[in-house]
Amino acid sequence: MLVSVYLAFVVLLALCLGLELAVRRTTSPQATSVAVTNPAFRNFQTLFLQGYLLALWADWLQGPYLYKLYRHYSFLESQIAILYVCGLASCVLFAPVAGWLPQALGYRRTCLLFCLAYSACCITKLSRDYFVLILGRILGGFSTSLLATAFEAWYVHHHLVVHDFPKEWIPGTFTRAAGWNHGLAVAAGLIANLLAEWLELGPVAPFLLAVPFLAACGWVVFFSWETNAVPSRSSARARFQRSCLEGLRCLLSDRRVMLLGGVQALFESVLYIFVFLWTPVLDPHGPPLGIVFSCLMAASMAGSLLYRIASSTRYRLQPGHLLCVAVLLAFFSFFMLTFSTAPGQPRPRESFLAFLLLEMACGLYFPAVSFLQGRVIPEERRTAVLAWFRLPLHLLACLGLLVLHREVSGTGGGEGGSGTRHMFGSCAAMMLAALLAVVSLYTLIRQDSELRLEGTRGEGDI
Repeated sequence: MLVSVYLAFVVLLALCLGLELAVRRTTSPQATSVAVTNPAFRNFQTLFLQGYLLALWADWLQGPYLYKLYRHYSFLESQIAILYVCGLASCVLFAPVAGWLPQALGYRRTCLLFCLAYSACCITKLSRDYFVLILGRILGGFSTSLLATAFEAWYVHHHLVVHDFPKEWIPGTFTRAAGWNHGLAVAAGLIANLLAEWLELGPVAPFLLAVPFLAACGWVVFFSWETNAVPSRSSARARFQRSCLEGLRCLLSDRRVMLLGGVQALFESVLYIFVFLWTPVLDPHGPPLGIVFSCLMAASMAGSLLYRIASSTRYRLQPGHLLCVAVLLAFFSFFMLTFSTAPGQPRPRESFLAFLLLEMACGLYFPAVSFLQGRVIPEERRTAVLAWFRLPLHLLACLGLLVLHREVSGTGGGEGGSGTRHMFGSCAAMMLAALLAVVSLYTLIRQDSELRLEGTRGEGDI
């Protein structure tokens, strides 16, 4: 298994390099936009990316060894499942708060609150006390909700209101952030593996390393980012409530939005279950978990590059087609896992391959669904609608982990356990339901010219 992981890492890096070169060949050279050469915009964009990428880097460092840390502290898999459920439940509870806080506290203060809360979350990992670790998971869910909303809210507000840049320049910034994000994720796995295994500092080391990067992020935000006037709490609360109601009304009144939300809830809730299960499936066979994590992130990067090639002016595949491919590939991955995790005869190399295919599907899925969200959901209601999308997403993930907790409490789950296999079977069924929703969505939008790429990749890279 060790040799297979390192070999897969080399192959995936070579694949990503080849795909990146292919992207540059298939992309039609467009005239350099004003957004690229405008020095004021470039300075503003760079300042934002400095803080945002530090936050993303600290977040990725915590990915490879979270489950391993809890096992290192001798907790049972059923106990670890509850810890994950606490994190997801806090995402559900704090999602509305995360949408309201930037308006009530101000965007910059909310970003600083993220740095403090996530640092506290990392420090709780030093404790072996179960309830302290639950508190850490709650803080982690709160911080994740802030990361998904506060930084983007600060950028969009200052881009449009403070600097009065054209809104057409916004996607370019998040395209750059997405490109860096994949590289940071791959590098985070390598650094985490270096600390935890090669230097033998233990699985808590990557979490401690994240703290100074969060402090650096807070430094950039506090001393370099502009602040904004904070509205009264009553007006912020009224505006937030109105935004939530308008988002719900948009969700219920447009069948396209409803179907897209269903696809997102089914697909992404399954990913949370995968995040919990990949370590107990592979770890008993002794692979370096940090390198495995880097392989998974490199596979996702490859999927994202494939999307860019497929949607380029040379091939012109539509986001709806690519979304179908992504969901179908994810279904096939979970179908494979129901056989590779059979009780008594686990096949870790096949499971590892299935995980890589699933991450490649994610690389195709996220830019495709982002493009469709940008065209289907009105811009002024997008934040509220996406918040409503996340509610069933996290609830489904919580339900899945609770079911898994009940099964592994009696069977042991873990490596090839029946609980794990049944969960992968349930995930395959959910992906099949997501595929049916994608097909229904495609039948609604296939004649809609606004939901098709015309000549360029458009906003699908966002």
